[in-house]
Formats: sequence, C-alpha cells, structure tokens
Amino acid sequence: MGQSERQRAQAHLRRNSEGPQGPESSRAENSEGPLGPESSPSGGSKERSEILILMRVLVVEDEINIARALEVGLRSEGFEVEVEHAGDTGLWRAQEGSFDAIILDLMLPGLNGYKVCAQLRAEGDRTPILMLTAKDGEFDQIEGLETGADDYVTKPFSFPLLVARVRALVRRGAAVHDVQLTKGDIRLDSRTAEAWRADTLLDLTAREFRLLEALLSADGAAVSKQELLDRVWGTDFPGSPNIVEVYIRYLRQKIDGPFERQSIVTVRNIGYRLVDDGPRE
Repeated sequence: MGQSERQRAQAHLRRNSEGPQGPESSRAENSEGPLGPESSPSGGSKERSEILILMRVLVVEDEINIARALEVGLRSEGFEVEVEHAGDTGLWRAQEGSFDAIILDLMLPGLNGYKVCAQLRAEGDRTPILMLTAKDGEFDQIEGLETGADDYVTKPFSFPLLVARVRALVRRGAAVHDVQLTKGDIRLDSRTAEAWRADTLLDLTAREFRLLEALLSADGAAVSKQELLDRVWGTDFPGSPNIVEVYIRYLRQKIDGPFERQSIVTVRNIGYRLVDDGPRE
C-alpha cells in the first residue's frame, strides 16, 4: 500500500476526531481520535500485507464516524471490509457472506450485539467475533464472551491494539477450523469456506455452504429437517420449516444438476442424506 493512501486514511481518522460522535466517543476527544489513543493506522509493512491479504472483516457499528474510521483504517492495514450499521442487517450480512472475522458493537439498533452473536453461534457459524463494549463494562464483557464472542475491546480503544486482536483471531480461527470434509468427489474446506465437485469450485451462498457442511458432517447418515433448520437457520428461526426444502433444491441445482449426479437423497419421514453417487444411468 502506497504512502499517499496511508496518509489519506490517517487524515480521515483525524478529521473524524474533530466532530461530535455521541456519548461513547466523546471520552476519546482531545487528541485521541475517534477510536481512542493511538487510533491512526500504523502504516503497512511487507509482513502485514502478506499475512492479511484478502482477509475479509465485517464491521457492525452504528456510530457512523467510528464505523467509517474503522473501515478506512482496516483497509489501510490490508483487510477487505464490509460495514453494517444495525444488528439485523449485520446478522443478515454475516449469514449471507463469508468473513474471516467480525467486529461487532454491543449496543446496536434492531438487534443488539448479544443477540447477533448468539444467533450466529446457534447456526453453527464459527467466524471469530471481536465485540466492542462500553468502557469498564465488566458485565457486558462477561455476557459477550458467554454468548460466543471470542474477544472484546472497550471503547475508546487503541486502533493498533484492535488490529492486533483481529489478526490473532484470524490466525486462531484458521488453526482451529482448518477442516476438510469429503464424500465421493465432493470436498468442503471450512477454513476457506469453499467447496468443490471434483475439480470444479462450487458457487454457494453462505447458507448453502452451511447446509452442505451439515450433510457432509453426518458422513452418510440421515439428517432430519429440524436438525438442518437448527444448524443452518438457528433455533429461533421465525419462518417456515419449509425453507429447508427450498434450500435443498437450490443445493441440488448446484452440486448435482450440472454434473448429472444425485448425491442428496430424500429419506422419507426423516430428512436428507448425502451419498457417494456415480453418474446417472
């Protein structure tokens, strides 16, 4: 990353620090910047660009100035960044996209950070989550960790510290979840969130990927519709259970149809299972 781009990011952070940002960020005024002490990006290094290239981070933060400063700063550190400003849209983005880490504010409109985190974990989403909590909010921190967050930082915070925490979570997540599942010529890598049929990379949405992962994890055994619903959509999903059938059809169109296979088998009165199937006759 060029020096001029880093300078623009730093200037953006400084400009944000001059305006009002609400009760939380007001504690960080007087030279601390919108994120707290040492809030400016520290400048890219060769090591950082090699480690973090193409790492995708979702930021869910309702304070516009802080969200924008995080976006600019993280991009200057080599991350790809998407931003949402409400809990419900942040949850949807996390469910539909594939991210290496999520930075999740606690107090959000729509759904708060606790509920977003708990829902993702109930769905089996293991993406590392860094929660942003109020200063000295001990109980906030405890509840955040108990709902499934991996780490937290308190506002106002040091930007270099936040980046270090995100890097650590990404590395830890890659090490813990480096799992490959296979059935016949179907292969799934949970670390990269990619799946293949033979040598063909499958174009799956996040829900389709988790549905395939649930079927592969059963190793040929039948999985009930209710279990699939709980794992992929969460135990509190308010919609119709028929959504499972809809997404099974979507998945069949992507992993079976183009290859003239029939790997997803309906098990009457139970659900579905994945078999090692050959070409159709």
